[in-house]
Amino acid sequence: MNAEQVTLADSADTVGAVVGAVGAAGLFTLLIVIVWQVAATWRARMLAAREQQYQDLAAKYAQLLEDTVELQRRMADEQRQTLDELTQTRLSVSSMEKMMREIE
Repeated sequence: MNAEQVTLADSADTVGAVVGAVGAAGLFTLLIVIVWQVAATWRARMLAAREQQYQDLAAKYAQLLEDTVELQRRMADEQRQTLDELTQTRLSVSSMEKMMREIE
């Protein structure tokens, strides 16, 4: 009877050890999953923040591009106006030269 009790006790200790090992493995697995998810969440937030920065930068670039196009258009208009004024001035000077020649 003693041998039977020792065997049952050994079986209970073995079962307890297996249950403890499975419990420890489950706990470590849970901790690993929690750390993994926290890291994934942090990485996703960082990527979202970076994406927002890229969108802000793209919007700023688009605005600067529009401003540059507007400035170029204004400069072209001013150059056309200056060219017209210069042409008028040349015509006036040419007329004055012709008149001065006729007077001589």
